[in-house]
Amino acid sequence: MTTQQPHDPRQRTAPDGPRDLSAKRIAITGGSGRVGTALRSALAGQVASIKIVDTVDPGPLGDNQTWERVDISDGEALSACMRDVDAIVHLAGYPNERSIDDILRVNVLGTHNVLEAARRNNIGRVVFGSSNHAVGFYPRQTVVSDTDPMRPDSLYGLSKCWGELEAGLYFDKFGIRTLNIRIGNAGDRPTDARALRIWVSARDLAQLVKIGLDHPDITCTTVYGISEIESGWLDNNTAIALGYRPADSAKAMAGPDNAQERPSRMPHIAEFFQGGRFCVIEHDGTLRDRLK
Repeated sequence: MTTQQPHDPRQRTAPDGPRDLSAKRIAITGGSGRVGTALRSALAGQVASIKIVDTVDPGPLGDNQTWERVDISDGEALSACMRDVDAIVHLAGYPNERSIDDILRVNVLGTHNVLEAARRNNIGRVVFGSSNHAVGFYPRQTVVSDTDPMRPDSLYGLSKCWGELEAGLYFDKFGIRTLNIRIGNAGDRPTDARALRIWVSARDLAQLVKIGLDHPDITCTTVYGISEIESGWLDNNTAIALGYRPADSAKAMAGPDNAQERPSRMPHIAEFFQGGRFCVIEHDGTLRDRLK
């Protein structure tokens, strides 16, 4: 007698859209922002079309780019604008610490609405712009992998933890595949000692996004958005296993001032933890290390 095996929800997968990346129509929430603008430039000509979803005018549009003014906290409007795309790159949200009301309305509810828009429109791929601040309260002497427990350094970092966890729920329940990219410092170049350990170039970030858009082994997978780093704090072996090969080096791009840390009112906190000045926000000043 054969025993029927229980149904595994991880075998349920939403359609991934065209396997050919150049045929994929993608939406970028927050596509008018600094990171979104750089990413649009790096992806130009590599996807079929880019729909910018943002409340801010992106300025001149490139070939095969459109813009829809949509607030991600409006779930119905967001779902409606995603009806004609194959994948979503979710970058929208507040990029720094805010009040809990703002974080919940935009970063938490907004990410939920993105995943719901994917579910409603049978979109099988999401790339989520998470953050290194999801693990910012790890000490700098600790090398952190994507499988280590989350340790957010702020409400902002906590909202990224929520997004990663909800992406896992939407894979388990609906088969939506998400690559969570914990983006480091995405400036034009590293400008201080902390940025030197977590910097990512636009073209390296674009490479990770492309992996997220079509790699067959993505489930709900987390990687770090960092370029080639010497003596870094983040273990990016999962990204390497997916084929990621950084084209840029933080050391090669660093400026003459990169050896110094940006000033902080609590340097004993900011320079001990990976999250830097985010760890100092509303901190009482007592250094605590759970990993002792």
